[in-house]
Amino acid sequence: MQVMSSSATPRPFLLRFGEFIRFSHTIFALPFALVAMLVAGQGHVPWRVFGWILVCMVSARTAAMCFNRLVDWEIDKENPRTKSRHTLIGKSSGWTIFGISVAILLFATWELNPLCFYLSPVMLVLIHFYSLTKRFSAYSHFFLGLALSVAPMGAWAAVQGTLLTFTPYVLAAAVLCWVFGFDLIYATLDVDFDRRKGLFSFPARYGVAASLRTAKILHIVAALAFFVFGWLGNLGPFYWAAWAIVLTALVWEHRLANPDNPASINAAFFNVNAVVSMCLLAGVLLNYYADVRLG
Repeated sequence: MQVMSSSATPRPFLLRFGEFIRFSHTIFALPFALVAMLVAGQGHVPWRVFGWILVCMVSARTAAMCFNRLVDWEIDKENPRTKSRHTLIGKSSGWTIFGISVAILLFATWELNPLCFYLSPVMLVLIHFYSLTKRFSAYSHFFLGLALSVAPMGAWAAVQGTLLTFTPYVLAAAVLCWVFGFDLIYATLDVDFDRRKGLFSFPARYGVAASLRTAKILHIVAALAFFVFGWLGNLGPFYWAAWAIVLTALVWEHRLANPDNPASINAAFFNVNAVVSMCLLAGVLLNYYADVRLG
């Protein structure tokens, strides 16, 4: 990051904060919450429920990312890939926004239904625990997947008020394996730093080659789980066309993933995985839109 002169105009706080929490990465979890919401409601969801689900998603992700940045503050300063994060906002601002986000999240779950509110402490533990795991587990990538898998489960509970059906668990498992896999690929960028700092990560412990092989297996399982979800949800041809595109995208992701070329890893991480989440959401949306038009 270039150091601005005293006469330069500083960027607005919201832009710096958006970079701090990587707001653009909302594209990974939010689409799956919306997919679960649509399937749970069979395409018909009250606007009020939709609105509070969005509030939950934004506040939960904001709280989780603030917590991640704050607990990793000193570690990130030493990592060449993340060393500019602490310059974006102050620590006190980060903790203040974290507290506000948690309060908004709890209020939003209360507004949805009792199940969402009573499960909110469990959700808060799951989405924040990931940030601590790299200190003692090589499977922090699994815990990131677990954190993001909360999104479809929460959205399903928001619509139906129950989790006593198999379908949302299949989608959550697909998201977990998908995220676990792509985070293994992304973590290969930090393997040398993690080893120097004594941090735990799968690539640092087992090597880059083993990480990429494991990521392939996880993405095969994710693709199968997305298939089962479509079958259980009784989704139509638009979803299956989207699933075929997703399958192609996952194959392409592994062709792109070259640890010796950070640009290719970044492309595999963001661009390809954005296709996965947005394509499945588009398939579900078109599935129910076609039903309405034909009905």
